[in-house]
Amino acid sequence: MLPTSTDSALKIATPSRPGWRGLIEEYRQYLPVSKETPVVTLWEGNTPLIPVPKIAQTIGKGVEVFVKYDGLNPTGSFKDRGMTMAISKAKETGAQAVICASTGNTSAAAAAYAKRAGMRAFVLIPDGYVALGKLAQALLYGAEVLAVKGNFDYCLGSVREMAEKYPVTLVNSVNPYRIEGQKTGAFEIVDVLGDAPDWLCIPVGNAGNITAYWQGFGEYHQAGKSQRLPKMMGFQAAGAAPLVNGAPVAHPETLATAIRIGNPASWEKAVAAQQQSQGEFNSVTDAEILAAYRLLGSEGLFCEPASAASVAGLLKVKERVPAGATVVCILTGNGLKDPDTAIAHSESNFKQGIEPELKAIVQAMGF
Repeated sequence: MLPTSTDSALKIATPSRPGWRGLIEEYRQYLPVSKETPVVTLWEGNTPLIPVPKIAQTIGKGVEVFVKYDGLNPTGSFKDRGMTMAISKAKETGAQAVICASTGNTSAAAAAYAKRAGMRAFVLIPDGYVALGKLAQALLYGAEVLAVKGNFDYCLGSVREMAEKYPVTLVNSVNPYRIEGQKTGAFEIVDVLGDAPDWLCIPVGNAGNITAYWQGFGEYHQAGKSQRLPKMMGFQAAGAAPLVNGAPVAHPETLATAIRIGNPASWEKAVAAQQQSQGEFNSVTDAEILAAYRLLGSEGLFCEPASAASVAGLLKVKERVPAGATVVCILTGNGLKDPDTAIAHSESNFKQGIEPELKAIVQAMGF
């Protein structure tokens, strides 16, 4: 029987054995928090590092490939890592409302954590360019969603200006606490592998995540937790590849809406991460992203299209992967974020209108 309480406040049971406590408690010594910081958590992090043997076999040379599946965070994307920090620090300062621009995942995370903290959440999205799974989350969590007839870059510029003039706290990745939270993904990889990988392959949109991972690997290396630092390999969609082209893209286009960004906010820091790690930025076409998306599906992994850019990029440059290397690809979001793309591009048999007769069903199966 479940315990009951006559108290007006909800009592949280004390677990009988230690478990994951969320990023802030697990990595408190590496984060800018204190005893005064009110921790707002959904027990994010601790996402699995999964071997993908089919992808490794495609590369050969004794290479090991893993995917860090951050789509298993509470709101289904890596954004939860940064948002637990951003919202906790905003609450510490007494903030009553937060604001962000989003291609979808940030809006979901911001809404969930803000509402858990008792704050209002305003999100600006590019009208018509956010996958419905992400929009549904933001709405259900209680965000005040404003769909603007402009792209993400316009939305980001607007919220930055509003945060300077009005009583709202900006929680996009330009908020330094977002980067602090997201760097913990690197900690988790080292904790599992026992060292940093040789290569880290990561999708790049607003460029905060590649910045955060590099910071995390650096801090763990400095603390003696790893012996090496990885080569940071960032991949952008060909129609939204400002870091590859060396100039902003005024009208970015790609079906991978999460990285449909033409002027990354963390541009300079991302370039620093690439240069310091002796890594690279490369672009992948939508066709290459979809091929990797389906290949991941054959491994039993369902990610959103933007996530597959990391694997698409790895396969594009596979000839340059050193023999025997350990490679980690970051899968930033869950496939359920964008089911329409999965249905449209799965290439699987989907037979409809079958009569409710065993003979008809067996015939459709090809027996």
